[in-house]
Amino acid sequence: MSERDSDRTGPGRIVLLTTTHRVAPGLLSWAAWRALRTADRVLCRDAAHPQLPYLKDAGVAVETAAPAAAELVAACAGGRTVVVLAGAEGERALTDGLAALAGSGRAGALPDLELLPGSYDLPGARLLDLVEVMDRIRAVCPWASGRTSAELAAYGVEEMYELVEAVETGDRVGVREELGDVLLQVVFHARIAEEDPEEPFGIDDVAGGIVEKLVRRHPHVFGDEVAETAEDVKAQWLRIKGVEKGRASVTDGVPLGQPALALAAKLVGRARAAGLDVPLPGAGAGAEGYGYRLLALAAEAGAAGVDPETALRAAARTYRTAIRAAEGAPDPGGD
Repeated sequence: MSERDSDRTGPGRIVLLTTTHRVAPGLLSWAAWRALRTADRVLCRDAAHPQLPYLKDAGVAVETAAPAAAELVAACAGGRTVVVLAGAEGERALTDGLAALAGSGRAGALPDLELLPGSYDLPGARLLDLVEVMDRIRAVCPWASGRTSAELAAYGVEEMYELVEAVETGDRVGVREELGDVLLQVVFHARIAEEDPEEPFGIDDVAGGIVEKLVRRHPHVFGDEVAETAEDVKAQWLRIKGVEKGRASVTDGVPLGQPALALAAKLVGRARAAGLDVPLPGAGAGAEGYGYRLLALAAEAGAAGVDPETALRAAARTYRTAIRAAEGAPDPGGD
């Protein structure tokens, strides 16, 4: 027994060190490194723990063992400190064993137990889990492994409509769920794109692209330009976008496959924003005449600051409620 050991008294200390797999291994807090370097023993039951190679490089000796609670208490005798590097699932068996010892009253004075987080999840860290899960599903699931982006396109449209409905009906739980479904579409398409033999890209390329775009189109945030109102920001965005895309017309980039009322509103809005005085077609007769009248209503709504697509959906929901009331059917709410 060394002189240092002979001076020690008390039941000692157990430090349960937790880490997150969503942060690069080796990136531990100073408190974690200090605990690891000053501990009398460092234990880890998982021989494949991602932190072990980095601890070895730092000169920290780790015993790959999983002692029972009683053995761990004995190892702390004489005032020693034992650090337990927790596995990904935590150390439930160990903590339950220590609790049982404390409850039995037969173990005497137990070591102090300290929970020390060695690393924390950053905002957005759970996105890494989504990428990992999607990667496995793509590799193993018989349905997902064979899908193409073209086959998924219809699902993306459906999920966006469900998100819009949840937003418009004020369904907070639904908004959260539908945002997840929309996010799944993004990650799924990006995972499929990794396999393209000629122009592959992945989720990091997608995220990197939108980050660069946001920075470019917000020079009032990331640069020296000034935009004092929301209208200033919108005009600046459209101007920068026009330069980037090299578009010859304000109608370029307007998807013609969107719902007709939304398409009409978008075209009218683009013309108005560009200061173009383009007269609306006359009403005419027959089916074409109804279309022109709807176009005129879309222009009127846009001039009043109203999204005609949203307004029509709200009116349609109200009408649906009236129909169900006439039928004596219950109101389904936002389903």
